[in-house]
Amino acid sequence: MTSTAPDTITMFGADWCRDCIRTKKQLDELGIEYTYVNLVDEPAAADVAKEISGRTNIPVVVYPDATHHVEPSNDDVAAKLRELSLI
Repeated sequence: MTSTAPDTITMFGADWCRDCIRTKKQLDELGIEYTYVNLVDEPAAADVAKEISGRTNIPVVVYPDATHHVEPSNDDVAAKLRELSLI
């Protein structure tokens, strides 16, 4: 079973999801370290993501301060990373 680490960013997503691909690319380009949970490889982790977000939409991005975004825009992610002093 996958869980989120308190001091890292965890992203739940799938390779077929355009929003997931976009968010993953953004994090990679910014040089942000994160844990990627591929829901295709770990289908049970979808329950974890749903438990966190209360929704079935992906990606779910969980931040070190225990907040999360569901299907965030690049601006949402960048604003949160600035808030956490990660960029």
